Amino acid sequence: MIVVFISDHRGQFGVEPICRVLTEHGCKIAPSTFYDNLNRRPSKQELRDTDLTAVIEQAREKRFVELFGARKMWLHLRGLGHDVARCTVERLMAQLGISGVVRGTTPRTTIADEKAARPADLVDRNFVASAPNRLWVADFTYVATWTGMVYVAFIIDVFSRRIVGWRAATEMTTPLVLDALEMALWTRRKDGITDLTRLVHHTDA
Repeated sequence: MIVVFISDHRGQFGVEPICRVLTEHGCKIAPSTFYDNLNRRPSKQELRDTDLTAVIEQAREKRFVELFGARKMWLHLRGLGHDVARCTVERLMAQLGISGVVRGTTPRTTIADEKAARPADLVDRNFVASAPNRLWVADFTYVATWTGMVYVAFIIDVFSRRIVGWRAATEMTTPLVLDALEMALWTRRKDGITDLTRLVHHTDA
């Protein structure tokens, strides 16, 4: 599951930054481990996990999962002929971010405050920059781990496509995004760049 997440996002954020963020929040994985997993053949357990995950996803699509906790999902799988341990079902459901009975298991990464004043959109969806430190874009994602959901905020320099700031946490809060911006500003100051008067920081939040 973690390898798939890194593979899906490495084009945007890079393998090493993602591995660093995940490792700092209890999901340890080295870039070399990621590449080794890409190149090796899947084990029997991984193949079986893939098959079981597909069945669980089918239950999600049919909305059965809204009523299924791990126990009911385990009984459902056994009823379909899958001889699987309950702990395996719990692990796979956790990896998918499914807790059962709780509605809306997919986290919302943007919850807008309709009453709050919103600044003008200076980018107008034109995400192009002529030089570094002209346009930074905030992005927000999450990954399901064995210990729970990890939320990650990134600040990306559009010109260089470099992640200049990031933060991760187990809760989705406004300070998480602000801390990522603070790290980006600190990174630039460390590089000797103090004049950011022409910088535009864009976020959809």
